[in-house]
Parts: sequence; C-alpha cells; structure tokens
Amino acid sequence: MKKNLKKNRLLENYYKLPKGQRIQLKKYLCILAVAFLLFLFFLNLLHSCGWEGTDTPEMSETSPQHIPVVQKLKNVWITDAEADRITIFCDGEKETFFLEAETEGSDSVPAPEQMREQLADVELTDELVSAVVLKTDKFTGRVLSADENGIEIEDRGRIPLAEDYKGYRLYRELTMCTFADLTFGYANADFIQENGEICGILLAREANMEDIRVLIKTSDYVDILHTEVILTANSDFLLQYGSGENIQEELFPKGDKITIDMDSDYFVGERISIVPAVLTGRIQLLSVNRSQGIPSYRGHIELLRTAEGIAVVNELPLEEYLFSVVPSEMPASYPLEALKAQAICARTYAYGHMLRAGYPRYGAHVDDSTSYQVYNNITEADSTTTAVKETYGQMILTDEGTVANTYYYSTSCGVGTTASIWKTAEAQMLDYLKSSRLSPSPENPVQTDEGAVAAGSTEITAETSAEELSEEETFRDFITQTHAEDYEAQEGWYRWTYTVKEIDVDRILETLKNRYEANGKLILTLKDGDYSSQSIKNFSKVTDITIVKRGPGGVADELVIATDKGTYKIISEYNIRAVLCDGVTRVVRQDGSEVSMPSLLPSAFFVIEPSHDKKNMIGYNIIGGGFGHGVGMSQNGAKNMALQGLGAEQILNFFYEGCEICSGQ
Repeated sequence: MKKNLKKNRLLENYYKLPKGQRIQLKKYLCILAVAFLLFLFFLNLLHSCGWEGTDTPEMSETSPQHIPVVQKLKNVWITDAEADRITIFCDGEKETFFLEAETEGSDSVPAPEQMREQLADVELTDELVSAVVLKTDKFTGRVLSADENGIEIEDRGRIPLAEDYKGYRLYRELTMCTFADLTFGYANADFIQENGEICGILLAREANMEDIRVLIKTSDYVDILHTEVILTANSDFLLQYGSGENIQEELFPKGDKITIDMDSDYFVGERISIVPAVLTGRIQLLSVNRSQGIPSYRGHIELLRTAEGIAVVNELPLEEYLFSVVPSEMPASYPLEALKAQAICARTYAYGHMLRAGYPRYGAHVDDSTSYQVYNNITEADSTTTAVKETYGQMILTDEGTVANTYYYSTSCGVGTTASIWKTAEAQMLDYLKSSRLSPSPENPVQTDEGAVAAGSTEITAETSAEELSEEETFRDFITQTHAEDYEAQEGWYRWTYTVKEIDVDRILETLKNRYEANGKLILTLKDGDYSSQSIKNFSKVTDITIVKRGPGGVADELVIATDKGTYKIISEYNIRAVLCDGVTRVVRQDGSEVSMPSLLPSAFFVIEPSHDKKNMIGYNIIGGGFGHGVGMSQNGAKNMALQGLGAEQILNFFYEGCEICSGQ
C-alpha cells in the first residue's frame, strides 16, 4: 500500500513539471541505459579475451575453466621420433604429433632413439603428446596355429590375444595385419607381450615359404576332426609330446602301430608330433581310407587335440605335396604339357593359401579335399612327378605381381565363365579370369575324323561371344547342339541330360532352406512385387521353374521357382545346381554313360524344360554341358589343347589372360 502511494506521488510530481523538462529527463534516462548496456558489453568482451581483472573470489569461481582433452592411443607403431615430435601408424593411417613443451626431456616421454620403430601406448593432451609407454617385451617363434582368442607358438604353447591387440606388416609397404595373416609353420614375426597377453604382432619379414601344412580329413572326407588316429611308418620314427621346456621324445621301430585318442597319455600338451627318423620316411594313417587304400604321407604329422576332436596336420615341402596333388586332380595318363599346366596351377593355388591359411585355428593352410585341392587320394605317378619337377617353383602371377587365383575345373561345354558367379567382393578384381570360347582360332582349325573344320563353319561359331551366349535363345541354340570345333567336343561331359520324371517337392524345399541358412542374400522371396531375404515357408506344390538371368558364357545365374505358397529367386550357379538336383536321377552323358549325382548337378550351363499337369509341374528335363563351375582352366580343355601341340605356357596364357608364369626358384 505504501509503495503504491509513493509511486503515485512520484507520478504526480513528474506530471507537474513543464513539458520541456519532462522531455529532457527522458533523454537523460535513455543515455544512462545505453551507457550501462555498453559497460556490460565491454566487460563481457574482456572476460572472453582471458582478462582476469581483480574480481572477488566469488566472481572467479563463476568464470569459465579450460578442461583439457585427453586421448589414449593403444598399441600404435611409432615410425619416427624427434626431439619435439613423433610419427605414429595406426588403423592404416600415419600421423605426426608434437610433444607438450613440459614433456621434452622428461621421464614421461623416452628419448627419440628409444621410440623409433617400437610399439607403444601414446597419450595425447589437447592433441599434444603428453606421455609415451613403450612395449618392448618381444619374442619370436614358429607359429603353429592362431584364432581370434590366441596364438600357439612352438615351445611356448598357446598365448591369449589381447582384446585391443594390433598387427603391423613391416616389410614392403607398412600396413595393418591380423592373426589370420600369420604364416603357419614359420618364424617370421615378432610378438609383443603385456600382462600375459599378446598385444602386438609384427610381421617382420617375408617368409621363404617352402613347406605347406595340410589338414587331413577323416575317411571319405566326412569330417575335419578325428576321434582316434592309428598310425605307423616305413622307417623308425619319433613321437614328440609335451610343450615348452618339457618336450619329450620316444623312438619307435618301423612298422610299430600307435593308437592315439582324446584321452591318450601323450597329450601332455595340446600337440603331438610324429617325425620319421629319415627324410624319405613315410607315415601311414591306418585309420584313414582313400581311393588308393591306406594313404602314406611324406614329411611329418602333427596331432592337435581340441574340444571337438583331434586335428591331423601333415607338414611337408610344397613340391612333394604336389607329387600327390597332381595325380589326384588330373589323370596321370594325360599329355605331359597338360600335366605341367596342372602342376603350375596347383602350385600357385597352394601358395596363395600358404600366404593366407584356410584353417588358422589348426595351423593348416589347406585341407586334402575338393574344398581346396585333392591330396593323396591317388597314388603318385612317374608322369605327374616329372611334370612337377620340370616346372619346379613356377607360379602364375598377375600383371600386378601378385599370386593369381588359379581356379580350375573338369570340363567345359565349349565356353567358360568368370568369377562373378560366386557373388563375392573379390570376384570383381579377378579380371584375368575371362569367359571365352574353348575353340581354336579360324587360322588354326581343329582336325576331326571328317577332316579340317574351321571355326565359324556352324551357326554358333567360335566367334560367338560370351556376351551373346548370355541371351536365352542364343544359349539354347548353343547348348542343344554340339560344335566340332570345340576342344572338348568329344569328351563325355561335353553334353549331358538330366530328366526328372517326378519332381521331389520336399527335397527342393529342404535344399532351399539349407541354402538360405548358408547365405540368405542369395535365396530371395517375392513379396509386394519385390524380392527380399526372408525365411522359406513350407509349400506342397511347384508350379513353374524358370531361368531368368544368365551370366557370362550363358551360365545360369538366377532361377525362379513358383510354388503354391510363394515365389523364390535362387541366385548363383552353385545354389541353382543344388536346388535342381534330386539326389536320385542319374545324369546321362553324351557317350550314353550314366552317372549318379547325389547333391549337385554337373554344371549350371544348361536349359530347363518343365513338364506340367494342369497347374503344377510334374517334372523337368535339363539339357546341359560341362562339369564344374567353369572358372579358370578346363582340365580336359588343357588335355585336348596339349594333344594339338600347345605347350603348358600357351595353355595357361589362354585361361589366365594377361598373367605371367614366373621362373622357378
């Protein structure tokens, strides 16, 4: 009440003043307000420039404080160091950081000469190096196996990998690497240990790789792990067991049989080695059966006990490995030049997997089955051993100097395809694997029983391109005829038929589900007009099967199956071959012979002719050609090229265009 009275009096006094004085008073009040605002503005400006002034303690506590940004870089590689800066390499990038002024010469940062080419933890404060902790507890050793959890090193056993470990390849170009880049059976890397774990891998030099490590599967290649191993040797042999400094040896006379199971007393450590007493001695695996009977192995055998079973690894010289691979992959009766081409292909293929192992967990580069190269299934032969020796050390390199991917297969239908059929990222880089007609050129006609037939003498000629064969009608014309000019026109697998009289819907459904589980991106379901990856629903009828897309050379690339419950698109030649094979129907080759196909059609170079009863399919007839995936070298193509006088180098230049055969060691 009093405040209101006072306010009213002020207003009365104000309005009693003459008008001119009231205007003058308003001007003074405006000037004072502007001056106060300018004062606040300049005060704020001074604070933002870092001026502390003579504020009271209360004011200082409310002013902004700088909070340093601290960053810790774990397990980086220091490439260079100077008095005021260091250069590090991490995650594929190289970067230089300056040292904080107060750290130079202090204990928190070692001397430059100590830091160069070392693994370290580096601390940055506001982008300046504030601390460096070097990790110098290094050791080297022969690597026996590795996975994401740890690395097994000879005489040291298995050492766990740190969760934040880093790997660096130091030779050639500096790059990052992982445990999968280790070369098993070799000691070309240093390892850095911290708190009982490996925190750093340093691939110090390129290994001079002469030995290969092969995982031996069980009988009939059913499994990769054995429950029991029975072995002997044709010479005296040593059994070595234990680990580290506790390695023990026991000598056995030739012919003695040893049985080792999961509970064997010899499994003191994780691994047992069986080594012949002489270099030419061979070890027989009596518990394994192959086409030749009981196989015997050069080199030595290692047995690795795992929770699931015993892994059997055979280590031997690469060249001796090929003595058993070449006759297992190509008949020893083939011409020498074809066998030499096969030997070079097999050597290149094996060496590629020696650089990056297929079974790092077991320390094996490859296995002995068709998943890699068939090894020791057929007895060694003089002709194939000669082919290996005459091509000693020769490999196929790309125009960039890298080891080529030398895929090969049995027989073509007169044309090959490209690696794009496998739908992998790597396939795009394999441009030397061309889709080509396997026929002589017009200038070099093939000789037949009827005389010389020049390429171009039929409607589908040797000049018919792979692109043209991707068209449905062109390919149908091609595959439903034989072409005398094709190198393999006389081979049994050159043409074949597969007639399913009664379609097995349950088998198709089961195979679709299995292939979806293997890779859901390649088995798609039609929904709302688009195909997408979805779980396969049960169906009871198949209404139609159609090839909707062909790849290079005419290979079936996409297949659509219509059913009473949905429509499915099957992508990739392998999936198509699996889905259409009923496991019962026999393939009839062009020579009239019949062959069982338990899980896969011979190739995806075919046309399909459905047979219908009203709305549903009751069966289908397939007219096809070739045996295998169709990528790289056709082995029967190589045979017939050699019979026409082509040498191994000419054969390989045809199949691996632009590549070069490097000289032997």
